[in-house]
Amino acid sequence: MKRTIIGGFIMLGGLFTTLTIILAAVTYIPSMTGWSGSQLWYAIFGEKQYGDDVVQSLFLGFPFVVGLLMSILGLVILVMEYFDKSFLK
Repeated sequence: MKRTIIGGFIMLGGLFTTLTIILAAVTYIPSMTGWSGSQLWYAIFGEKQYGDDVVQSLFLGFPFVVGLLMSILGLVILVMEYFDKSFLK
């Protein structure tokens, strides 16, 4: 039971982080004037700055990836706990 709660909180924390970053990027997209590739991807991860070019991005790639990894880790913990309990019965 304890691991189930821990896995649930880790997964929810990762989902909250990831979805908050996506929401921030979606609200930032209308103010962008230039990008390359997908607008959402560019708003989150950005691109390398060349010379005096202004890069209009949130540069939240690292927290986004950490949120994804937390979501996956929490899901793995929950799945392991589910199958561990179902095989014991």
